[in-house]
This record gives sequence, C-alpha cells and structure tokens, in this order.
Amino acid sequence: MATIDAAERPLADRLRRLTEPRAIALLGIALGILAFWLALPPWTIRAAGIPISVGLLGAFAGLWALMRDERKLGIWAIAVSGLGIAAALWAQGRDESSLQAVVSVGLVTATLRFATPLAFAAIGGIFNERSGIVNIGLEGMMLAGAFFGIYVAAETGSWVLGIVGAMIAGATFGLIHAFFTITMRADQIVIGFAINFLALGLTGYLFRSIYGPEGTPSDVPRIPDVSMPQFIKDIPFVGPVFGDLSVMTWLIIVIVVLSWAVIFKTPIGLRLRSVGEHPRAAETVGISVYKIRYGAVILSGILASLGGAYISFGFGGSFNENMSGGRGFIALAAVILGKWHPVGAFGACLLFGFASGLAQRLQGEADISANLLSTLPYVLVLIALVGVIGRSRPPAAVGRPYVKQ
Repeated sequence: MATIDAAERPLADRLRRLTEPRAIALLGIALGILAFWLALPPWTIRAAGIPISVGLLGAFAGLWALMRDERKLGIWAIAVSGLGIAAALWAQGRDESSLQAVVSVGLVTATLRFATPLAFAAIGGIFNERSGIVNIGLEGMMLAGAFFGIYVAAETGSWVLGIVGAMIAGATFGLIHAFFTITMRADQIVIGFAINFLALGLTGYLFRSIYGPEGTPSDVPRIPDVSMPQFIKDIPFVGPVFGDLSVMTWLIIVIVVLSWAVIFKTPIGLRLRSVGEHPRAAETVGISVYKIRYGAVILSGILASLGGAYISFGFGGSFNENMSGGRGFIALAAVILGKWHPVGAFGACLLFGFASGLAQRLQGEADISANLLSTLPYVLVLIALVGVIGRSRPPAAVGRPYVKQ
C-alpha cells in the first residue's frame, strides 16, 4: 500500500500544481490568446460570441488568480483576455482575403527573417553578460558589421569575405569595449553608448565619403539561401517556410544549440559562468577573469556584427546610415526576457520578429498608420520587460569592474 501511495504522490502533486493560482492565471493568458486566434486563419470564426466567451473565461481565470494573491499574472490574464476579445472583434470586421494575406505561411518566414539579426546580437549579449560585462554597444557593433561587411563584399565580389570583414569589424569594436571596461574599469553603460556613437559617426562618415549620394553599388553579392530538395519543398507548411532559408538563418539556429552546449555543458562554459557570478572565487582556483571576459566581449562583437551583415547584404542589398535601427537594444531586451539563456533569448527574438513581420504585413492590408505600426516591436519590448524583469536574475557580478588581486 505504501508503494502505491509513493507512486501516486508525484501525480497528485502535479494535479495540485495545475489548480494553483499561477497555473490558472497562465491558463487565462492562453485563453486570451486563443480568443484572438479563433478569429484568424485557419479558423476564421465569424460568430462574435465564440471569441468573446473564450476571452471572458480567460478574464475570469485571471480575476480568480488575482483574488488569491497572484497579482502580476492575474492582471496579465485579464489584460490579454481583454485585448484578445478586442482584436478578435476587429479581425471579424475584416475581409477573409485580407486576413489570409496577413496571417499566412509568409508571416512565419518574415518572423524568421526579422529574428535572425536580433538572435545573433542576443547570443553575443549572453556571452558578454554571462562573463559579467554589460554590453549596451551591441547596436554599434551591429552597425559596424553592416557597413564593413557590405564594403568588403562590394570590393572583393565575395559575400564570404564580406562576412569575414564584418566579423573583424565586430571583433575590433568588441576589443575597444573590453579594453575600456575590463582593463581601464570605466563605466560599462557609458562605454557602451560611446561605442554606439562611435559606430554611428564612423560608418556615416565613411559611407558618405566612399559612396556619396549614389549609395552602395547595386551589384553587391548577397548572402545566398539554402535550397532544400524538392521533396521537402513539397511538404505543406514545411516547404514554404524552410525550403529556401538564408544561410545566416540556418547558422544562427546552429549557433543557438552550440551556445547552449558550450555555456552549460563544457568546462569553458563553467568558467564563463563562474566569472560572471563570483570572479574572485574563480580567480582563486586559477581562472583568468580578464582573459575570459576579454574573450566573451570580443565574441559578442563578432556575433553582433554577423547580425549587422545579415541586415545589409543578407535580406537587403544596400547600406543606409543607422540602418541597425535599434535592433541592438531589442536584442539586449531579448537577453533579459530569455533570462540569459540562449534558447530563451532565441524565443524572445522570434517573438519580436513576429511583431515586426506582423507590422509589415498589416501596413499593406489594414487601414492603420504605418508610423504607428512601426512602433509595435518596441511596444512589445516594453510590455515583455515589464512582465519579466522583476523575476529575472542577472549574473551576480554583471556590471561590476573587477580588480585583479
């Protein structure tokens, strides 16, 4: 009998957790999202009562959790449910053809396209901050990679050499950041912004000096797509999404997996995390805090510059001043939202990429101001950070200069 009780106890614990206020609040959030999803393809339900009913159930779940002291998630459930109902009613007032044009396989492809440069910078930011250094300069490193990458590609006629040029530029800016923040122990936030202004001014000056008003050449070699075999392209959904993805998109997927393995499954990852959590203790066991931090900051510059290269001659074929457009800051938000974990950060980048792709498609189909829609990814950043930042714990030593003993 005791054996049966022991075997049943884990199941009973799991069932109990499903009825806790936190679980009910999460269910309410899911119901709010479902309320909106039911009005979209492939469902496209036109009966207003269905999404309203689902959304009200989500709001009641949030209210129930709120009354039992699950305040933050309870409020989120109520808010998401209300927005889900409003969005569903708006969608039901649109033509089905317009909805099909917005919500389609193309939206998934756009999500991956917009998420790719963010993910490169975010993974770089994770290595950076896991070592204990804040890198606000991801934006500038992306911009440097975008300019120097396309410049080398245009001069040599090789997209591979263009990527190498971007990586060298990113490594150089990373080295500058590392020198001032690690060796000189300057304020990491200030140096990060200085890197951004340096990249903005330098790339703008060189762009105008080299290319003038004509801009970059139109025949710059582009980073190619990887074409899958025809039998994969013929698979519904899979073919249209993954049949012709950029080399850089496949590369970032590999990098996310490798980053997780390196950080959490290898000795070098253990050293990296120890330096970011307790550098003095790491030094006492023979780990060089300065070398680990220098390597992490330079690596973050290389990865961020790859994201910039993808922007300029990946899905685009030209360079414009300040073309990174705040993506480095969004990538930094993805690091926080993903709780300094490569997979979590990549998921956050997909979320922001989805917002960008949705805004782009809504501009062509919905009667909404393009300027207003362009703010959607940044609004989503604010909403996501408000909901997560209080529960995210950064590496203990991040932002603190270290003095070698």
